Amino acid sequence: MLRRNFVKSTLGIAGAAVAAGDAFAAQSAPFAKNQFKLKYAPHFGMFQNKAGKDNIDQLKFMADNGFMALEDNGMMGRPVDEQEKIAKEMTRLGIQMGVFVVDKGGNGANTLAAGKPEYVDIFLNGCKKAVETAKRVNAKWMTVVPGNFERNIPIGVQTGNVIDALRRGAEILEPHGLVMVLEPLSDSPDLFLRTSEQTYEICRAVNSKSCKILYDIYHMQKNEGRLIYNIEKTWSEIDYFQIGDEPGRKEPTTGEINYKNVFKYIYERSKKENRNFIMGMEHGNSKSGAEGEDALIKAYVESDSFTV
Repeated sequence: MLRRNFVKSTLGIAGAAVAAGDAFAAQSAPFAKNQFKLKYAPHFGMFQNKAGKDNIDQLKFMADNGFMALEDNGMMGRPVDEQEKIAKEMTRLGIQMGVFVVDKGGNGANTLAAGKPEYVDIFLNGCKKAVETAKRVNAKWMTVVPGNFERNIPIGVQTGNVIDALRRGAEILEPHGLVMVLEPLSDSPDLFLRTSEQTYEICRAVNSKSCKILYDIYHMQKNEGRLIYNIEKTWSEIDYFQIGDEPGRKEPTTGEINYKNVFKYIYERSKKENRNFIMGMEHGNSKSGAEGEDALIKAYVESDSFTV
């Protein structure tokens, strides 16, 4: 029996283990090639040389290799029938849906920091549409980026504007058990949200289980460093992690971040608290072709090999 076909018959075992309270009993499919301690989430295209360009075949390849979650930033933009097809196969394989991005009509131009009603309305409509997408693909988390600074408005007022908008967004998501995760970024100094402490402050002010932090390790290494220290300080508001080494934004082991230590910290603390984070693989491959995809898998096996 092929490993990918065996997965379906073992889902009941994995589900029972999680239901019993051990969120770490089944991170990978029982007969996957790799048994990871954490739930790493590739995205479509990451293994297309090994698996082919068809998304369903890529999902099967991910499960075969122990990757039991998926990220798809553009999920909201996919046709409904495609969303449903992907969700059906993920359910069959036991793959959990990670984040997709809330489409709020462009990045930066409609900044929530400006406090303009028309920008807030665009954001709230995006949240409403995200609820429907989340239902179709069994998602819980969606990425929200507030946009750019509004430099002619005092920073405290901008922060208040963002908090007000996010509270209204959280009211839409809360009844459905959904979570918007705010992502501080390093892509441009014009972006409003830049550090984990700033995001922590905003989440505390919004005061909703539907508004938490997406801690992108790559961006936070660039913007603030002291990764484990800052993860520890903002831990209570973190609901999702993303991965990328620095410099280069490629797989772990290709840059300066000691991912083995970072993963160990997240794993050990999560296990104590019975939490089970998805670790989004939001990065490129350091090498091209099938060779690069093999190298990527090897890097995750190495980084996940910490002792506990």
